[in-house]
Amino acid sequence: MTIRSRRATIASRHPFRIHGIERMRPAGVYPVITDEEKIGSDTVSAWRRVGTSIIVPVEGVLGSVEMLSIRGRPCGGGRRRRGPC
Repeated sequence: MTIRSRRATIASRHPFRIHGIERMRPAGVYPVITDEEKIGSDTVSAWRRVGTSIIVPVEGVLGSVEMLSIRGRPCGGGRRRRGPC
């Protein structure tokens, strides 16, 4: 089974809440990582998303980050910026 990870960046101008995570996230720029697995055969290439995570700063610990598992888009109003894959 082949798995790939794609990285993108979202930008939010306003504080936002992620479904399933209690605390509000401040406005800012956040990396988002999507893991996908290859499905199908050698003649047809298709990928299925198996997980999405957002990287956020840890509250109260300067310079530390945590990776939170999310479903779908983390911020409906956020602007997506392409990053390196």
